[in-house]
Amino acid sequence: MALAPTSGDLPDSGLARIDRVYHRFESFLNAFSAAFIFALMFLAVAEVLMRKIFNSPIHGQADFVEIMVPTIGFFGLAYCHRLAGHVRMEIVLNMLKGRAYWIAEFFGNISTILLCAAMIYGTWGYFLRAYQLGDTSMDAELPIWPPKLIIFLGFCILFVRLIIAFFGYIRLIAHPEATPVGVPVSPTVEEQAEAEARAAREAIDEPEGR
Repeated sequence: MALAPTSGDLPDSGLARIDRVYHRFESFLNAFSAAFIFALMFLAVAEVLMRKIFNSPIHGQADFVEIMVPTIGFFGLAYCHRLAGHVRMEIVLNMLKGRAYWIAEFFGNISTILLCAAMIYGTWGYFLRAYQLGDTSMDAELPIWPPKLIIFLGFCILFVRLIIAFFGYIRLIAHPEATPVGVPVSPTVEEQAEAEARAAREAIDEPEGR
């Protein structure tokens, strides 16, 4: 897992305060998504039990899964981006240092903003069409506009995070030695190894403490 600066490491600036407040919102949505994962697991177990024991499968189970999956994926987008948990290529980036590194990240962020804006435009059209036509799922005939709205909202939330990062990168280009604020910070190999070793030690020590 990526290592992000804690609130105590951030200077008390307007950008830092915005980042902290927005990250709390992202964390809430991520926890909400996690709750949906548990609900999906319970639904799968209930489906198996009803089918095998009572020979009565849950009607529309596949439709419920179809509606729940977008919430699990898209409400965690911004949170994942903030913690640098997204998959990306860093072979060239790792060769850069100081201002050159932050300039490269800045242009990558701009590209992502443009892509995200295009996705917002497209997903809004899909949601609006489904809402106006009253589209429903094939089995249980559930309305399918809510998951399409969630996809749109997920991209909007990510867009705001990218705008915060935009100003964070401008600050770092001007002051490369400053503490990163509002931008995803990938851990170094040493930091990642240390974090994994610490987690392993805690896992070993925990049974002994009990």
